[in-house]
Amino acid sequence: MKFENTKVMNFEGSIRGMRNPLESWARSDSKYDENGEYIVGPNDLVLMQRLLKASIAQGNSHSKFMRQILVCVDITAPLYWWKETDQYRVGVTTNSESTMHRLAKTPITLDCFETDDYDPDLSLAYDREDDEYDDGLDDISVYVEDMIMVMENLRKAYLATGDKRYWKDLIRFLPEGWLQKRTTTLNYQVLRQMYFDRRHHKLTEWSKSFVEWVKTLPYAEELIMYEGDDKNA
Repeated sequence: MKFENTKVMNFEGSIRGMRNPLESWARSDSKYDENGEYIVGPNDLVLMQRLLKASIAQGNSHSKFMRQILVCVDITAPLYWWKETDQYRVGVTTNSESTMHRLAKTPITLDCFETDDYDPDLSLAYDREDDEYDDGLDDISVYVEDMIMVMENLRKAYLATGDKRYWKDLIRFLPEGWLQKRTTTLNYQVLRQMYFDRRHHKLTEWSKSFVEWVKTLPYAEELIMYEGDDKNA
C-alpha cells in the first residue's frame, strides 16, 4: 500500500473562514514563512482546537473549518481496503485507474497484490496436533501461486481469443488483494473521522499504513488526531 504525491491546500482560506462568524480576522496570526510554507499561529491554533473540542461534545458543525483544509493524494491500495472506504462518501472524491485496461496490458504477478504482511510460509494445517488436518495440506504460497497462474492464463486466453467468457471469469474471480491506484481528494474533517474510526482496526492497511500517512500531514497531531485534552483549548 502506498501514499504518493500528497498535497495539502487551503489552510489560509480555512482559517479566514473560521474567523468570519465573530469577525475576528485581526486576531489571526498565521502566515507564510520565507519558504512559502503556511505556519499556523498560536492564536489560530487555540481557536481551532477550541472548535474541535466543541465538536467532540456537540457535533461536527462546530469544526466546519476542517472541511476546507483539502488533501489530494495518490493511494495504491487493495480492493478490500477501497471497499471499506466507500462508507466515507461525503468529503471524499476518487478517480481510479481502469482495472480492465491494466489487466489488458500488465501480466498478473504477485506484485499486483497487497503483500505488506503476507507470510508465504503460513500453514493451512490449522491444527498441527491432528494428522487429519495436516494430511496433504501445503503452505499458503502454493495456493497463491496457483491462483496467480489461473488469473494470468485467463488474461492471456482473453487477449488471444477475445472470448468474453475468459474476461468475465477473470473479473469474477479476481482476488480482493488486487492493488488499484486512485487519485483521492479528502478534507481534514473526513480524515479525522477515518482516523478515529480505524486507528485500531485489525487490518494493518488502516492501523499502520493509513495512520502512519496521516501523521505526516501538517498539524495532524494538533487537528486530525486531537482528542480535546489540550490545556490551551
